[in-house]
Amino acid sequence: MRRACAALLVCGSLVLSNAVGFAAGPEPIPLWPNGAPGAKGNAEIDTPAVRIYPAAEANATGACVVVLPGGGYRHLAMDHEGQQIAAWFNSIGVTAAVVSYRLAPNYGHPSPMLDAQRGIRYVRANAEKLKIDPNRVGVMGFSAGGHLASTVSTLFDAGDSSSSDPIDRQSSRPDFSILCYPVISLKSSFTHGGSKKNLLGENPDPALVEKLSTETQITKDTPPTFIFHTAEDKAVPVQNAIVYFEALQKHGIASEMHIYQKGPHGVGLAPKDPVLSTWKERLADWLKINGFLSTTKRAAISGSVELDGEPLPRGTITFIPDDKNAPTAFAMVSRGKYSLDEKSGPAIGKNNLIVCSLGAGMLSPTVEKLEIWEAPKHPFVCQVASGRNVLDLQLTK
Repeated sequence: MRRACAALLVCGSLVLSNAVGFAAGPEPIPLWPNGAPGAKGNAEIDTPAVRIYPAAEANATGACVVVLPGGGYRHLAMDHEGQQIAAWFNSIGVTAAVVSYRLAPNYGHPSPMLDAQRGIRYVRANAEKLKIDPNRVGVMGFSAGGHLASTVSTLFDAGDSSSSDPIDRQSSRPDFSILCYPVISLKSSFTHGGSKKNLLGENPDPALVEKLSTETQITKDTPPTFIFHTAEDKAVPVQNAIVYFEALQKHGIASEMHIYQKGPHGVGLAPKDPVLSTWKERLADWLKINGFLSTTKRAAISGSVELDGEPLPRGTITFIPDDKNAPTAFAMVSRGKYSLDEKSGPAIGKNNLIVCSLGAGMLSPTVEKLEIWEAPKHPFVCQVASGRNVLDLQLTK
């Protein structure tokens, strides 16, 4: 028993040592080399900074995400909500910029917001150096960092075109937003009281509370948003994510939300949880279908599908581009017809096709199994051009 306990302690020590070494990451770059606005000193706590984790040239997509770790506006979870997230983004070809923003008790609003906005402006101003696309810069936040990410996604500006500082001339609006178990509403019963107090103090102005309840600030210009939360979250109730998503839908903002039944607060990547850890794959899918991992444009397409000379009663058609980072497209076939507009159509260029017959029966089955036409048995390939495309297919059993 003693030997077993000793072995466990040694293993634990090794894990801790590795984690500390990995956490160091790149050197922090001060966001304001001459001092941040409203800074009360020049110590580390007074100096908001960014750490850049560049994607490898071999798989770089040109996309960049500014990452805002959580911690209740009093601490920063720089490991599991910072550098570990950056490493995952690098694995899918995305450059990450992890921001250490100012915190309570020394700083409250608007300092964290100014720091996060500056992080977005910084990567845009240095896009050429960082080898990123300034039009594919997103923001991602966890917990209180999620509130901060939602704040810069709703309270943004176009930059100061007259500024002598090239960073200040950049827009602070993210091109997309990723919110992970976020604090959202500061005015509701389900708010996270600690984050509210640390950001706004003991007796905040009700008007400011309303303004920073970000579900109230969504407009048609709010960026597309991905949200991940868990129903079991006791620290930041899932209602925070729900009210934000509902407001996004009300304003017609492209958005996707995943609420997992099981899981506590603050899971980060949820490593080794075979269910909860899949949220990152859902995020990768969302980034791809919205075109954030590629500059390839979409095009409209329509046409017909016949099976043995008759219109395919009910089926699907999928367009898979050669560019693995470009968006796929999927359409239902009904009575032999399908149609996709430019917003949801296939990527311009070479696409591989997959057609499925779903059968014709409504009251009784008509097929024994799903019939599929795809490579290599049926190598359907099409070249999608800009504008409107017409593609008719004739299939045989």
